[in-house]
Amino acid sequence: MVHSCLSFADLVPLKSIDAQLEVKDHVATLVSTLNYENKEDKPLEAVFVFPLPGDAAVCHFSAQIGETHIVAEVKEKQQAQEEYDDALSSGQQAFLLEESEQSPDIFSLKVGRLPPGESASIRLEYVTELAVQADDGLRFCLPAVLNPRYQSQGSEGPSVQVTSVPASLVPYSLSFSAQVSSPRPISKIESSCSLEPLQYLNADQTQATIKLGGGHKFDRDIELLIYYKDAHQPSAVVEAGQASAKPGSLMGDPVVMVSLYPEFPQSVMSSLATCGEFVFLMDRSGSMGCSMNNSTPQETRISSARDTLLLLLKSLPMGCYFNIYSFGSSFEHIFPKSVEYSEKTMKEALEEVEKMESNLGGTEILQPLKHIYSQACIPKHPRQLFVFTDGEVGNTKEVTDLVKKNADSHRCFSFGIGEGASSALINGMAKDGGGHAQFITGADRMQPKVMQSLRFALQPAVEDISVSWDLPKGVSATVLSQPITAIFQGQRSLIYAQLTLQVSSEEADGTVTVKYSLAGHPSQSQLHFNLKPAEDSGLTVHRLAARTMIRSLESEERTQSEQNDEEMKKRVVELSVQSGVSSFFTAFIAVNKDSGESVEGPLVRRNIPTPFFPSESCATQCTHLSSSFHFTGSWLDMPALSAAEPPQPRKDPVLQLVSLQKASGCWMLDANLAAMLGKTSEQVEKAKPPSVVWASILALIWLHGFKMDVMEEWELLSMKAASWIKAQNGNIYNQQGSVTFTMMCLKQKVKLDAKIILVKSFLSFSSTCVRVC
Repeated sequence: MVHSCLSFADLVPLKSIDAQLEVKDHVATLVSTLNYENKEDKPLEAVFVFPLPGDAAVCHFSAQIGETHIVAEVKEKQQAQEEYDDALSSGQQAFLLEESEQSPDIFSLKVGRLPPGESASIRLEYVTELAVQADDGLRFCLPAVLNPRYQSQGSEGPSVQVTSVPASLVPYSLSFSAQVSSPRPISKIESSCSLEPLQYLNADQTQATIKLGGGHKFDRDIELLIYYKDAHQPSAVVEAGQASAKPGSLMGDPVVMVSLYPEFPQSVMSSLATCGEFVFLMDRSGSMGCSMNNSTPQETRISSARDTLLLLLKSLPMGCYFNIYSFGSSFEHIFPKSVEYSEKTMKEALEEVEKMESNLGGTEILQPLKHIYSQACIPKHPRQLFVFTDGEVGNTKEVTDLVKKNADSHRCFSFGIGEGASSALINGMAKDGGGHAQFITGADRMQPKVMQSLRFALQPAVEDISVSWDLPKGVSATVLSQPITAIFQGQRSLIYAQLTLQVSSEEADGTVTVKYSLAGHPSQSQLHFNLKPAEDSGLTVHRLAARTMIRSLESEERTQSEQNDEEMKKRVVELSVQSGVSSFFTAFIAVNKDSGESVEGPLVRRNIPTPFFPSESCATQCTHLSSSFHFTGSWLDMPALSAAEPPQPRKDPVLQLVSLQKASGCWMLDANLAAMLGKTSEQVEKAKPPSVVWASILALIWLHGFKMDVMEEWELLSMKAASWIKAQNGNIYNQQGSVTFTMMCLKQKVKLDAKIILVKSFLSFSSTCVRVC
């Protein structure tokens, strides 16, 4: 992608964008109205390259010019482009909307021959499924930031010309409002943007509205996190076909959308996996030197990633295997191949992690992925790949195709860091790799989100997944979505199916069953649903199903022979035209043939700027540079401490304490730990009992007593510590009852009691005080 700076001598015809979101349960419909005005004395062609969610189904595009309303049609892309060019050549007004060849989350909108003094309103509509986050929130993101996408060396296809300005200089306004409805109460809606207070529309709180606060600065994407009460309720929506469509076609038949939330037995979930190969792939391109957000410029993407790797490595189970790769224009790895996790290998890895800077240039992610996949898998250690990137990658489709090709050998967990991360890349890698995607934006901390995904990775892999239907006589189901390849505890599994009704079955019921094997035991999730179509659902479900099929066919097309390639392309075009949903091979085209008079005069092109995310640490105006920030402080080999020379603590005390933990899960009772807890070496030496167990208990008490607000970050490593304590000799548990009592507090997570224990243990450092508490 080529970015250029906007000269403000050029007038920008786009004046405002109004975005209205409607959320029904986990499906979102966004209608955006773009208002243009030509204040120049010549006709304009306004070109706007902007981001959209990568999995969105663009299903409507129209233009209003004066009293004339023009609805665009979906046509084969080359045909649409030729019609647009012909219309402009003949003096007609024309409008073209097309998906870029680079990535499915970038679109180009052209408003052609807007006459002097004339205004136009463009209406753009898309539908999308809301992804479930690891904390059960549903995430909607209206991308506002379009950062430069690195064009890989030797990559094919033209780059997209994008005009960018810093967020503070965007010359048009944005308004945003949302209406949310669900069968279940809405507990809260959060955002990294400034929102007006949530307004409930009814007493049971199943409908609500919310608006973006005034003066949006375009310095971040507009993100909503929607939380429902009892979110894990399975559901099925049956939508009637389009009356004008041919029966037997996708749009002519009913379509059902099934949402299942498999629940795993507690006996399986109580013990996390103790095996696995964990491969961490870290982006070290120049853009990783950017600040995570403008409110804390000292925390860069790369420094947050280093802290996250510390938590990940400390949380891994003994006996697993791991390796760490990093990439930019080239790639590096800490070990030639994955090594067994031990104190020695963990320490060696952390020493290298601490040196990581955003100094490897571009964003060539394809080569390290190929190298990782070329490594033989380790028997009985399922591979779990964690990818950290700010998503500024140009060859998105090549990357996701590679992940999909190797889906049988691993699970891929992806993390989009910072504003403007490519949703097509981050979501695509996780979806095609059978894992889970997370986005870290605004004031989000990376660590809790990554640790939530590690919990998923430590869950047993679900195998032998199958879907079966029990339907009335005369009704059959054809599954339209890709086969389910991954199931996680509490996460949604989504199925689309076309229903063929040979008889009226509106009052009948159907059943869908997902069967799978978990830790060697057969399990299943089942949902009964009514076949009567839902009211007022429009064609939303059909369009989402069409989008799912289109993306699947496009992916197949890229891996087919030339002959099959043309056949697959033809199928995509037919499905796109039939459903009215955009694709890589089609475009929306509208020509104003009713104006009567041609718009004469030389045509002047005006590029509409998009904001990118500059910060003091990574960019000057219109320039994307590497950060000069350097990480300060070390969480390795803290020097020996004495009462006269207290330690220099890290700004984050949790990470300081975690840095002292051993790979086995324990802490050493030494001056480093004492200093972290505010004690001197002399007090440590007099402590009773002077044991590693006691040190580990004190560390756990401190975490439970003072850091429950960030428990997601340290819970896994505390479980490892608790398991280590339990594995020690039984006589340890009889030392004045202190350990037994402490473990009880930890098990019950009694925050207040833990604080009391901690304070009193500081006063005397005596197990007696713990027992007395």
